[in-house]
Amino acid sequence: MMDWTDRHCRVFHRLLTRRARLYTEMLTTGAIIHGDRKRLLNFDASEHPVALQLGGSEARDLATSAKIGEDFGYDEINLNVGCPSDRVTVGRFGACLMAEPELVAAGVVAMKRAVNIPVTVKCRIGIDDQDPEVALDALARGVVAAGADALIVHARKAWLNGLSPKENRDVPPLDYHRVYRLKAALPDVPIIINGGIRSLAEAGAHLAHVDGVMLGRAAYREPWRLLSADPELFGEAARHAAMTDVFAAMTPYIERELAQGTRLHSIARHFVGAFHGVPGARAFRRYLAEHGVKADAGIAVLRDAIALVDDSRPAAMAA
Repeated sequence: MMDWTDRHCRVFHRLLTRRARLYTEMLTTGAIIHGDRKRLLNFDASEHPVALQLGGSEARDLATSAKIGEDFGYDEINLNVGCPSDRVTVGRFGACLMAEPELVAAGVVAMKRAVNIPVTVKCRIGIDDQDPEVALDALARGVVAAGADALIVHARKAWLNGLSPKENRDVPPLDYHRVYRLKAALPDVPIIINGGIRSLAEAGAHLAHVDGVMLGRAAYREPWRLLSADPELFGEAARHAAMTDVFAAMTPYIERELAQGTRLHSIARHFVGAFHGVPGARAFRRYLAEHGVKADAGIAVLRDAIALVDDSRPAAMAA
C-alpha cells in the first residue's frame, strides 16, 4: 500500500470504523533514520490504533527505527517481509527476505528488545520456487521463536523473478488453506490472513479459521465497505450511517490541513471510491478530478462534489 495509506487516508478510514487497526505504508529503516522523521511519521491522534510498517533487514537499524516509531506513539511495529516491489531485492527488504528466515528472526529479536509495544511480521507464503509448506513454516516458526506477537500472511507467493509488482498482486494463485494450516499448527499464535479479500462477508468467513483479516485494496478502492465493519465484525454500532456523515466529521481536519498548506488533492485523492454504487458517484469523481487538483482548491470544492451525490441510503448498502 505504498503511496496509498498515508496519514490523510488513515484519518478518513478511522472515521469509517472505530475498531479496525490501521497500518502505515511501508517505510524503510534508512528513510526513518536519515530522513525527515516528522514528515514521515507524524500522524493524527484520531488514528489510534495504528501500526508502523517497516522495511529493512539490518537488526540494529530495525531496532532503532522501531524505537523511533514507539516514541512517536505508534501502537505496533510491523516488519514487512511480503512486499514484491522492484526496490526490495536491491535494498534487501520486503519479500526477498522470505529466503532468509534467520535474518528476519534476528530483526524481530532486536526490535522486541528495543520496544514495549507489539512487534508483528507480514509475509507471503513463499517466493519463486520455494515450497510454501516449507518456506512459510520456517519463517513463521523462526519469528515466533524470536518473540513476534502475530503473523500477517498474504496467501500468495511472490514471484520476484518473472512478475512485476502489479502482477504479483493478482497472478500467483491464492492459497487460503495454507494459511489455515499454519494457524492449526500454531494455535497459540495470532494469525491474520490477507490477499484478495473483497468484502466483509468474505472476511467473516475467514474468521472461522484465523484470528484476523487484513483488507488492502478492497478497503482503499471501496472505502464505503468499512462503514459496516464495526457492526458486522465487532458487534458494535457503526460510527457513521452514511458517507456524507463521514465527510462532515472530517471537514475540520481538512480545513486545518488546508490552513497549514496541504493541497486538497493530497487528501481528496483517497475519496475516489467513497460513493461506489450511489447515484451521482461518477459526477462526484469527475468533479474532484477536474477541480480538486487546482492549487487554490478549498473545502468548497469537496462540498460541491458531495452535493452531486444522492447519499440518502448508507453507502455500504449500495451494490
